[in-house]
Amino acid sequence: MSTLRKQFEAFDKDIYLDFEGNEDSCFNFYDWFCKDTSLKNKAAKLFPSAKRFAQKMEINLDTHFVFFKNNCPMNGSLYDDFRIVDIETGDVVFTVIPKCGRSGRAEVWGAKNDFKEPLFKANTLSEIYKTQIYATN
Repeated sequence: MSTLRKQFEAFDKDIYLDFEGNEDSCFNFYDWFCKDTSLKNKAAKLFPSAKRFAQKMEINLDTHFVFFKNNCPMNGSLYDDFRIVDIETGDVVFTVIPKCGRSGRAEVWGAKNDFKEPLFKANTLSEIYKTQIYATN
């Protein structure tokens, strides 16, 4: 089983590990609607975002893993997200959308409110980190 720590360390060496700890030809994407050839570039953008999010939210790097999803909403354009998962339960704890295809904004959804609405939303993830996360931690 891969952990965030192992996934981030591998990424720093240009290796993409899936949640089972295997080098992943899908670049850690669980589902996608884009061209397969786009996955590596998308993952290269999402891994640093996931790493920064884990740091800002003080997520235990040894008890969680991350995977990516490319979404195709009924209204709006394709967009990517990353999901932080508890290894023990297999439950998604956070879904982080750097730029939503519907709203054009960054959104953080979470188990804390059963994913009923975004926990945080702003124009960018940086804005969320600066103004919203610290107000709740």
